[in-house]
Amino acid sequence: MGVRTWIQDWPVYRQLTGTDPLGRGAAAQSGRSKALTARTETADSVARSVCPYCAVGCGQRIFVKDGEIVQIEGDPDSPISKGRLCPKGSASKSLVTSDRRQQKVLYRRPYATAWEELDLDTAMEMIADRVLAAREETWQDKDPDGLALNRTLGFASLGGATLDNEENYLIKKLFTAMGALQIENQARI
Repeated sequence: MGVRTWIQDWPVYRQLTGTDPLGRGAAAQSGRSKALTARTETADSVARSVCPYCAVGCGQRIFVKDGEIVQIEGDPDSPISKGRLCPKGSASKSLVTSDRRQQKVLYRRPYATAWEELDLDTAMEMIADRVLAAREETWQDKDPDGLALNRTLGFASLGGATLDNEENYLIKKLFTAMGALQIENQARI
């Protein structure tokens, strides 16, 4: 690269000799930055979702190219967030695309020092057995005065903001039907 070419490519020279004397536009761009395009421009499709982090429910647009998520941004059509996301919501792409994300069920037996992998059916059976055992051991039919209680204090439910209204409704009905009293959601805490 000659001196003349280097000077002409120098942003200060372009700023002083071009149409951008304040250096806020074309003068500040390099050839490389002019060639860059946004990941959202090349996306094949856009899906709408809700941020998984808190109970606010900010809208997100998920940009997909070749079956892979390429960008997650705030949804300007969302009446809640109007296109804005907090730092955690802005970084939610790493939540779903990280190579460190757990994809398997891990279980650590009592007093064990290492985790072991379980298949999903085995893990679900273990959870169901423990819920039923806790219900059986802690079931209260009546209080000391003979009034009907029909409840258990042996387990509780804490729902999260990553669940939608329908899922939270079904979880509430399930735990109520099993006799649980401690049913809470992250949105109320």
